[in-house]
Amino acid sequence: MNLLDNHVYTTFSRDGKDSMETVIKKAIDIGTRHLTFTDHMEYNTDKFSIDFEKYCKTIEEFQWKYKNYINIYTGIEVGYQKYLKDEINKIINKYPFDFVLCSTHTVDKVNVPNPMFFQGYSKEEAYRKYFSSILETVCEFKNFDVYGHLDYIVRYGNYENNKVIYNDYKDVLDVLLKTIIESGKGIELNTSGIRYNLEAMHPNKTILQRYNELGGEIITVGSDSHQANDLCKNFYEAYDMLEFLNYRYVCIFKERVPVYINIERSRQGIVA
Repeated sequence: MNLLDNHVYTTFSRDGKDSMETVIKKAIDIGTRHLTFTDHMEYNTDKFSIDFEKYCKTIEEFQWKYKNYINIYTGIEVGYQKYLKDEINKIINKYPFDFVLCSTHTVDKVNVPNPMFFQGYSKEEAYRKYFSSILETVCEFKNFDVYGHLDYIVRYGNYENNKVIYNDYKDVLDVLLKTIIESGKGIELNTSGIRYNLEAMHPNKTILQRYNELGGEIITVGSDSHQANDLCKNFYEAYDMLEFLNYRYVCIFKERVPVYINIERSRQGIVA
């Protein structure tokens, strides 16, 4: 079996429900071979949301304890904000991260889930503001490996139809995807959209297809699980979609370097 999950939280994050060891035991129970913790690196008022020393030390202890059962990697999800760029770089460079997942949860100090983010904007204007912010990030910030849930904004817009129609944003999305590719970075296929009843994963199929057409090869699969029971959820459907779109490999990261794993091998023993 070759199950993997590249987007996993624990109680090191405020919204994590289960301890790191509980998550590891669940991962082993369902046959996971590669598990990457990506607890939140968010800035909350006056400090970052995680004790990095304790976090990295705890992962190291469990890597040793469970070395005969599972490969555990030290990752982090950076909730990027441009005014924190120098401090974010300093932290990433200080600790032995295998994987840095960069995500946009906040734009101009306004959280995307906050209704204020959408106030005064049409759907197209709000979505363009969001995608333009990601483009600005990938142009100015290079100390990451993969960009997370590119169409995360669809979770929160209060519209009759929140779906991103690729052609409506083709100009900015094409530049964004090309910039990610040219920077040697990748994108994530995040399965949580199914759990949130959005009828699609993040990003949706049309964005995934375009990334492939433009030459994108680095792609990770993550559950975005905040509790152990959501590990590897809907991965079977994720691999089906990737194969349909002519992807052949998914990645894990070791010491910030992508390791390519054949999708057919990854789907062996999949728990739906």
